[in-house]
Amino acid sequence: MPTITIFKQDLEGLLTGPGEARQSITIEQLEESLMLVKGELKGQNPDSGELRIELQDSNRPDLWCCEGIARQIRVKRLGSLAKYGFLTAKPKALKQLTVAPGLEQVRPFVAACTATGYRVTQEGLAQLIQTQEKLAEMFGRKRKTVSIGIYRLAAIEFPVAYDLVKPDEVSFTPLGMDTVMTLGEMLLVHPKGLEFGGILAGQDRLPVLRDAKRQALSFPPIINSREVGEVKVGDEALFVEVTGTDLPMVVLTLNIFAANLADRGAVIEPIDVRYPYKTALGESVVTPQDLVKSQTLSVSTIEQALGQALGAKEVAKALTAYGYEVKTSGKHVTVTLPPYRQDLMHAMDVVEDVAISRGYADFLPVMPSDFTVGGLSRIEEVSDRVRALMVGMGFQEIISNILGSPHDLRDAMRLEGTDWGQLVEVDNVMSQNFSALRQWVLPSLLRVEAASNRAFYPHRMFEAGEVAKFDLTQPLGSRTVMVLGGMIAHADAHFSEIHSCLDTLFYYVNQAYSLEPIQHPSFLAGRVGAIVLEGKQIGVIGELHPEVLERWQISVPAVAFEIDLTQLAERP
Repeated sequence: MPTITIFKQDLEGLLTGPGEARQSITIEQLEESLMLVKGELKGQNPDSGELRIELQDSNRPDLWCCEGIARQIRVKRLGSLAKYGFLTAKPKALKQLTVAPGLEQVRPFVAACTATGYRVTQEGLAQLIQTQEKLAEMFGRKRKTVSIGIYRLAAIEFPVAYDLVKPDEVSFTPLGMDTVMTLGEMLLVHPKGLEFGGILAGQDRLPVLRDAKRQALSFPPIINSREVGEVKVGDEALFVEVTGTDLPMVVLTLNIFAANLADRGAVIEPIDVRYPYKTALGESVVTPQDLVKSQTLSVSTIEQALGQALGAKEVAKALTAYGYEVKTSGKHVTVTLPPYRQDLMHAMDVVEDVAISRGYADFLPVMPSDFTVGGLSRIEEVSDRVRALMVGMGFQEIISNILGSPHDLRDAMRLEGTDWGQLVEVDNVMSQNFSALRQWVLPSLLRVEAASNRAFYPHRMFEAGEVAKFDLTQPLGSRTVMVLGGMIAHADAHFSEIHSCLDTLFYYVNQAYSLEPIQHPSFLAGRVGAIVLEGKQIGVIGELHPEVLERWQISVPAVAFEIDLTQLAERP
């Protein structure tokens, strides 16, 4: 979950509505108000006014900044969200940004606007940079789907062109450097080029933003020009652009920046983006743009979920005070998100916002009316039994995330293009590090081993936990399985050592098993076997392939086994 840094006096300035005098807020009041954004105060510096806030909602990127937190608190206090004029005004002539043909194959989408009349402060600049980094890193999947550029408007002459050029065709001085470089050189030398250059891997032409004077503004998604893209305290006119591969995400990101700057007093001027190819929003897209997303649901759905009768009027009041646009019709409400949000996916999202807006203390607790006695399921009994046995054999238990990265779960295990490498992936993720459900626990053990090279050997560790097996015969395309994985790593680790542990384990669970030779990309050929119980494979055991160990940067041999406890629990 994102943790951001803001300054108390900056927050106080943003909490006031138009024409209101600035009022201070106590830490106690702040902590109470942070419930509106599912935030928690993690630290403060009374001398500087610095506050560290952890946010528990990864679906609300608009809240990952001081402006977003202040906006949500302010809207609740005022009872409704004031409309943003830049979304409704229809100027006669708009500045233009033209997109070059061919970019649909590289980085197809761009959105932009200008912001004038706000003099950038030290706190405001810190928030611009922090918001830019948080959105690009987490919401933009490390700049792959979204990256942001902010520039000094006075140095730019319109129309701006989003071009596609050869690596040595354009050069400029990138941020953080004093030397003029070509785009190709930036990919090889600049720290940001080394970090994010993989996004453009395999492209013989690269994206660049240039103004009417052919002055380079940036090399998206890598780095801005130092001459134009280094915003400083005191600047009063800004140009903001967002490029990426997902048009709704690109437009939403720009909407967030436009709303943030408008909240600070800037006048936002939309820009007309002209495409040479069709997009979901047309070939001429004016941005910022309200990606109106409405949903109609019955009041009874909300009341049933919250366990309290509210009525359409109270529901509408709560949602309006949370920034929604609400229309009531009998026993139904039609809700529309504000332009800086696009997280409405289910009726329960609306229900949650009703609860947050009204305050959880407003709902009366209901005590249980039935007395029941619980007990462990068969699979939990088996899991607890094998955990105790593994600890008794000298193994140390670890507990890992069920979510991981496809690289760790598949690529680092030499499973590319194999049935063992089929993954259940998460749609619309915030981070590639948590974009897939693990299909086995061995990568989790290897991750711990890779970080434990300074601990005394031998290393003996295990985990009993859930995995997701890719299975199209199931309603959701996967099934959840409880598995046990064990691993031993030291200079003399060998198959017989882990085999003896497997023997001991099956002896004490009173099951007879056999081993059958198989081929598995993660293990050495001839040193790997299928664990078979009553004619059915329930696991694998073997010596890990040296290439796997090298990919994990593990310097000693390792042996491991993995057993399907769900199948084991089905046995008497």
